[in-house]
Amino acid sequence: MAGAVPPRVDRTALGLGLMVMTVVFFTMIDTSAKWLVTAGLPALQVVFARYAMHFVLALVVFMPQGGPSLFRSQRPKVQFLRSIFLFLSTILNFTALKFLPITVTTTIMFAGPIVVTLLAIPMLGEKVGRHRLVAVCVGFLGVIVVMQPWGLAFHPAMLLNIGALCMASLYFILTRKLAGIESNATSQLWSAGLATACLAPFAMSTWVWPHGAVDWTFFLLIGIFGGTAHILAVAAHRLADASILAPVIYIQIVLAGVSGIIFFDTWPTVWTLGGGAIIIAAGIYIWHRERQLSRTVTPVNVHARGPMNH
Repeated sequence: MAGAVPPRVDRTALGLGLMVMTVVFFTMIDTSAKWLVTAGLPALQVVFARYAMHFVLALVVFMPQGGPSLFRSQRPKVQFLRSIFLFLSTILNFTALKFLPITVTTTIMFAGPIVVTLLAIPMLGEKVGRHRLVAVCVGFLGVIVVMQPWGLAFHPAMLLNIGALCMASLYFILTRKLAGIESNATSQLWSAGLATACLAPFAMSTWVWPHGAVDWTFFLLIGIFGGTAHILAVAAHRLADASILAPVIYIQIVLAGVSGIIFFDTWPTVWTLGGGAIIIAAGIYIWHRERQLSRTVTPVNVHARGPMNH
């Protein structure tokens, strides 16, 4: 059947390896975006390039097996809103990357599981106990430490990051609503295709061609990084439980730090590292509590566990 969900296979080691590669590609998305927007390309054009190439990749990977019927959604309104929230998050995050170090944007986005935990109460009817509520408060304290709203290190672009975080969290709440209803192929074709169609007029009106070889390389690869990351993440979840894979996403803070040093000569500050440690500790505790309380529940997609700006 077109759009059917592939069966699970128990190959944990391979799943973990694919998840590590997923995180590498996620980091390269942000690295490419920061390089391009600081090189003078409009953020909307960079977002368009990211989704257009992702859409082409999704067509090449999924269409030969499922055909046009893959575009048929069981919940089109939810898919539409889900896709809108995703690319709005990407727009806000890529714009913030023009002004902020990649370590700062990545660290703030690590508060994703914390926001999702709160939104799941009114939107999904989930019950959250006092232990996780305390973890949520601690996590937000970590975000405040990173942002330092009391000092000169605060930049207004951090508010764009907070907006990206909220949009991405709504995206993953709707992804939970579609779990078991829509196939990965349908969801990817909708999210990448809708973003491409919506952003094309705006991107074309302010189009700026890349200049040097490095600019062109990142411009051509950013969508491939995005599409490959999402495809690998889904494959990893067919090979290993989400509860095992979820903590892997936290290596991205290390990769973001390395990327910032190599490509932008920017070192993470003590505040970013300290706030990041608090956010990660809160996120891991939430993951641990959910794993204890939901061992018999179908695992949730990993993207709700880490940076969600891709």
